[in-house]
Amino acid sequence: MNKTYFLFFGMTNNYFDIKGEILDIALKRTQERITMIESALETARDSSNDDTKSSAGDKYETSREMIQQDINRYQKQLLEANKDLQQLISIESLQNDVMDVARLGTLVQTNVGLYLIATSIGAVKIGANNIFVISPASPIGQLLIGKKIGDSFVFNNVNQKVIAIY
Repeated sequence: MNKTYFLFFGMTNNYFDIKGEILDIALKRTQERITMIESALETARDSSNDDTKSSAGDKYETSREMIQQDINRYQKQLLEANKDLQQLISIESLQNDVMDVARLGTLVQTNVGLYLIATSIGAVKIGANNIFVISPASPIGQLLIGKKIGDSFVFNNVNQKVIAIY
């Protein structure tokens, strides 16, 4: 971890506020994702209706099937995004709980970085620093779940040690 990272978090010294800020960003990104998927789904449904009115024969069947596949894919994405949103809402209600083991909803500080175990949205930048928002099902999420302060693990050939859990 670089010195800026320590200075930034050392100055604020309130990991629960940081965790709340990260959760707010994750909620916003997830809600934006839901809006985009809903828009794409609506467009696909409109295309399906338009295609029904203007196509005939084999071309109609192929085009209609492709549109239906798009609709199915968007519906699946929307279902997953809504699950992520519900998971984030449940984590938000627990954000100030003190936890001694890494699990869903914890902010885990290692000697390499900070990880919020929530839903997979990638890196969130706060100040000059990145906090990785990861799914418990991700490879690193699976390694972190159940770890306590002082536990070590190896991810991508890098040894990491849990320094703190919030």
